[in-house]
Amino acid sequence: MAVAALETRIGHVFLDRDLLERALTHASVGNGGAPGRDNERLEFLGDRVLNLMAAEYLFESYPAAREGDLARRLNRLVCSEACAEVARGVGLPEALRLDASATRIGARESDRVLGDACEALMAALYLDGGREVARAFFRKAWGDLVAGLEQEPARDPKTRLQEWAMSLALPPPDYVVVSAEGPPHDPRFTIEARVPGWEAAAGTGRSKREAEKAAAALFLDRENIQP
Repeated sequence: MAVAALETRIGHVFLDRDLLERALTHASVGNGGAPGRDNERLEFLGDRVLNLMAAEYLFESYPAAREGDLARRLNRLVCSEACAEVARGVGLPEALRLDASATRIGARESDRVLGDACEALMAALYLDGGREVARAFFRKAWGDLVAGLEQEPARDPKTRLQEWAMSLALPPPDYVVVSAEGPPHDPRFTIEARVPGWEAAAGTGRSKREAEKAAAALFLDRENIQP
């Protein structure tokens, strides 16, 4: 049911069902089985296809923009967080095949896991239906993100926390790894954001960067530090 719903949302029914299955299979399934049976190879190709689709759109839509401006917009469309947002929008979390242990530790909602799966799906669409199908998926699924390109992006919580510390003549926040758990392909980090004289705040994430941002955001929220 989840796979059929996914195909309905993306507007493409796969001719090669094995290709779709691989795109939806996380590396945790089978504990490192035969190469190419999970979505890692497709993720490699999908990353390049996505960049091409996004770059093509930006090149057409912003004829007067300089290279640097195009690059900044591109990064907002192809980053892990953007891909994870698209993945949730098309119902990828429900369709993903994950090992039970990966599911228990929250991999199905991880930005990293969902972002990788979204790239793998892009590759599968490209291989199954060609460039036009991949382009149609991009322009439909990334519609909200494309519409938001003209809005000023929210500042990263780490940047906000550093600016706050500087305003009080404090040293920059220090980020300390408290624990690192989980298998190598799907780790879970707990990191504390520390500012001298203030209580530390701990955040968790699938990458150190994700955990640092979570810790900074918690610190800002706890101390009611406004943007």
